[in-house]
Amino acid sequence: MAIETVRNYLKSWGRDQDIIEMERSTATVLEAAASLGLIPARIAKSIALSQGDRVAVVVIAGDMKLDNRKYKDRFGVKARMLSPEEALRGTGHAIGGVCPFGLPAEVAVYLDSSLKRFDTVFPACGSSNSAIELTLEELNEYSHSQAWVDVCKPIIAIGG
Repeated sequence: MAIETVRNYLKSWGRDQDIIEMERSTATVLEAAASLGLIPARIAKSIALSQGDRVAVVVIAGDMKLDNRKYKDRFGVKARMLSPEEALRGTGHAIGGVCPFGLPAEVAVYLDSSLKRFDTVFPACGSSNSAIELTLEELNEYSHSQAWVDVCKPIIAIGG
């Protein structure tokens, strides 16, 4: 079970007991925000992407989406989200629980600058009903992030 992988992974920092497991789903940004009583932007959404023959995870604020132009300019490839099967195979986490922790060593993690508006954010922990509150410094350290990037744009609501 992926949450146990993440729990063991976070034990290195003494944070394994800080994982929040909820009765309700946190698989989507809106579900996670409602379950945690937060604004959606503070959910740290992890997106599993193909970068040619390797997998990358980009962590972005919950009120953002990938900007294809920025992504291609930064990484030199078109953004292609992994299918649920590819995400599970490539990250060890199922969609809804993909997170930047406990990943195979070859998976590169990037943190988007959209997260920098907050003192703390809430990424998933390997299951569709888990999260942990982390400072940006903790997120950067625990995820072994390759770099801070700027590859997102705001989600624009329909009719607004």
